[in-house]
Amino acid sequence: MTRIRPTRPHARRLLRALRPVLFTSSLSLGLIGAGTAAHALDTRLSAPKAPEDLTERLQGASASLALGDGAELQEVLAAALSDYRTLVQVLYDAGYFAPVVNIRLDGREAANINLLNPPRAIDQVAITVDPGPTFTFGQAEVTPLPDTEPTDLPEDFAPGRPASTGVIQEAATAGLSAWDRAGHAKAELAAQSITANAVQKRLDAELRIAPGPRLRLGQLRIEGESDVRREAIQRIAGFATNHTYHPDLVSKSATRLRRTGAFSAVTLRQAETPNPDGTLDFIAKVEDLPKRRFTFGVEVSSSEAVELSTSWMHRNLFGAAERLKIDLSVSGLGGDDIDGSISARLDRPAALGTDETLFYVASLEQLEEEHYSASSATGAIGVRRTVSDTTYVEGAVGLRYVHADDAYGDDREFTYLAARLRGEKDKRNIKTDATAGYYLDGEIVPFVGIDGGDPGVQINIDARGYRSIGASGRIVLAGRLQLGSLIGPSPGDVSPTLLYFSGGAGSVRGQEFQSLGIDVGGDTAGGRGYLAMSGEIRGRITDTISLVGFYDIGFVDESSFVSGDSEYHAGAGIGLRYNVTGIGPIRLDLAMPVSGDTDDGLQFYIGIGQAF
Repeated sequence: MTRIRPTRPHARRLLRALRPVLFTSSLSLGLIGAGTAAHALDTRLSAPKAPEDLTERLQGASASLALGDGAELQEVLAAALSDYRTLVQVLYDAGYFAPVVNIRLDGREAANINLLNPPRAIDQVAITVDPGPTFTFGQAEVTPLPDTEPTDLPEDFAPGRPASTGVIQEAATAGLSAWDRAGHAKAELAAQSITANAVQKRLDAELRIAPGPRLRLGQLRIEGESDVRREAIQRIAGFATNHTYHPDLVSKSATRLRRTGAFSAVTLRQAETPNPDGTLDFIAKVEDLPKRRFTFGVEVSSSEAVELSTSWMHRNLFGAAERLKIDLSVSGLGGDDIDGSISARLDRPAALGTDETLFYVASLEQLEEEHYSASSATGAIGVRRTVSDTTYVEGAVGLRYVHADDAYGDDREFTYLAARLRGEKDKRNIKTDATAGYYLDGEIVPFVGIDGGDPGVQINIDARGYRSIGASGRIVLAGRLQLGSLIGPSPGDVSPTLLYFSGGAGSVRGQEFQSLGIDVGGDTAGGRGYLAMSGEIRGRITDTISLVGFYDIGFVDESSFVSGDSEYHAGAGIGLRYNVTGIGPIRLDLAMPVSGDTDDGLQFYIGIGQAF
């Protein structure tokens, strides 16, 4: 029976007991013939009784096998001696606790070579491994464990199950994690008794945890230099001082700081010792991102010509992680009608509460569309509340002025006092190229006309879902539903910017941009009801190239809700995606009209990112 016991247990340094005790020497390898080069070196490892996958792991871990022909004598000796420990640890991890490892240098056991009188050269390193029998657990115990928190011990950490150091490490980690969640931030592995019985091929493992006191959160101390003021960092973090310690509370504070976009790195670590009053301080270290960021984008389509967009952002405008973003876009370049917009948004994190961001928005827009033209100016103030890492809600109130020409007349003016309530939930696994999950975005916009216009409510919903097929995940089904409804005023009594059209890259590919509306005395206007549905089959051909087949259909109605009598059109086509690391897929779609009153033929769309 082999008994392996630790000589120096230490918090979170798990299972030193399982590290093999190897040959030691008080002499440095640096004393050995430095500069003496070895001849062409022949290295080999054989493990005839080991499974093939274990042999591959041993070969991959060996430092000796990684040596080249130019290795010096001291490098060969050092690699051979280190391989004893390395290879035995690999075997322990695989559940073999009675192995025999021989490492022979030109026929001599490496561990027996006198380092004061080393050979002049080494031509061959031959490693032979006999893994011995696999072991199963006899005793498998972690004590004590908290009553208030579930402990998710690994299934294999039980009598009769295959034994390995990896399972023991998982069990120790699970026990420490349970005490950590129970408020014992300084829990540590106090002792470990691990006994290998070679006769019975059994491993007994007993781990004892010292949970330490239950602690409360103390102060958050800021370390390092940042252009964001320290009081602002603490306010944004919202550290739960005097609450019972829980790792999720600490994680939330770090997430709030990252969410501002002002920092490239955020770390929160425990103070070395608790305070006398039973609290535990944490130290926050942040690293600033560059204050300014500039982005540029382009999209090309046959119906909308060229669209250029750019944005400029300042991440820390006044020293409290405020973010100012200015967006500028121009579309229709190369066509007859050119649209343009400029908008600015200022976000002030934690201005009204830990998870509440105060924001201001202002925009100017000029639209020259097929069926109307409009100039507008908007100003609003709002609050955004972050519910979770995937969910937020925001509300805003503001004024909007619109001057428009459309099917209902020229030089029409509208001034609205409007509120906007919006919520978003993003559960996509990859935002730029999702293969699983879903995305929901909904908004309600109640408005009243300050100049006597009719009040109303606009409702918009955007839902997307993604599902991969097969074990390889190379085929993805993607679907999108867009729903819009304007309730209240008639189409002729509201701004055309509140009405709905269908057609183009954002709704129905294969149809001209905003080509479908409602008939008004031979002219076309937007409707009050809108529904668009899109389906895609995405197949990955290589790691960078994918093919896409898609079908889109859109409905527009004069009433607030679409029905079987609504006007509709559809389009279908194929697409090519080329994935660029760090950017996302570059998109090319070719689409034809399937139904609807159109003779425009083939349409194409080029852009960055998936269509949805």
